[in-house]
Amino acid sequence: MSDKRIRQRGLWFEEMELGTVYEHRPGRTITEADNTLFTTQTMNTQALHLDAAYSETTPFGQRLVNSMFTVSTLVGLSVTQLTQGTIVANLGFSEVSFPKPLFHGDTLYAETVISDKRESKSRPGEGIVTFTHTGRNQHGDVVAIAVRKTLVRMQPSEDPS
Repeated sequence: MSDKRIRQRGLWFEEMELGTVYEHRPGRTITEADNTLFTTQTMNTQALHLDAAYSETTPFGQRLVNSMFTVSTLVGLSVTQLTQGTIVANLGFSEVSFPKPLFHGDTLYAETVISDKRESKSRPGEGIVTFTHTGRNQHGDVVAIAVRKTLVRMQPSEDPS
């Protein structure tokens, strides 16, 4: 038996390649409980998320998954593969859009493209990486797009993984 150990982690700055598409699996099936809990915890008491009878009268005909839950889960699905243990900070979002709604019972799948990267001018050993996250439902419909800028560590001289 080998003594070799590999620790699960995200990617170092140097490992992230411009234009590469990372498909994050598994997806996440969104339940009514997920949506209700997130919506009430964040004090977003919008009837579109909570009131089934009201939502039946809207153009979508049913409750919508809270868009902030959608974008949070979209980013969360990328963490293990891209930034677990390698991110320093989330610097912000320059674009967030929701082309189609997500409903209870839908499964959210995520993919991320490395759309820009550069070494930090003010923080040696770190780089700025821009991710374009895209969320799709089980039918392949795009339900969310988020462009996120992050500060990511460069690979240390002694990689502990």
